[in-house]
Amino acid sequence: MLPIGNCVRELRAESGDMTQGELGERVGVTRQTIAAIEQRRYSPSLETAFRIANVFNKSLIEVFWFDET
Repeated sequence: MLPIGNCVRELRAESGDMTQGELGERVGVTRQTIAAIEQRRYSPSLETAFRIANVFNKSLIEVFWFDET
């Protein structure tokens, strides 16, 4: 697991059960990329991280954080 934590799955649920595919389309990545980000198997590029945060009207640090544990 990578040290970049996130709450993307929770934000999708809060946004009316947005699918991984829908989020991927909105930020320009595949559904598989969103799944990997949520499972902490892939760290998004800075641009993609900002795009995801923008979809949910959140700041970057509200969506992603560095988890040293």
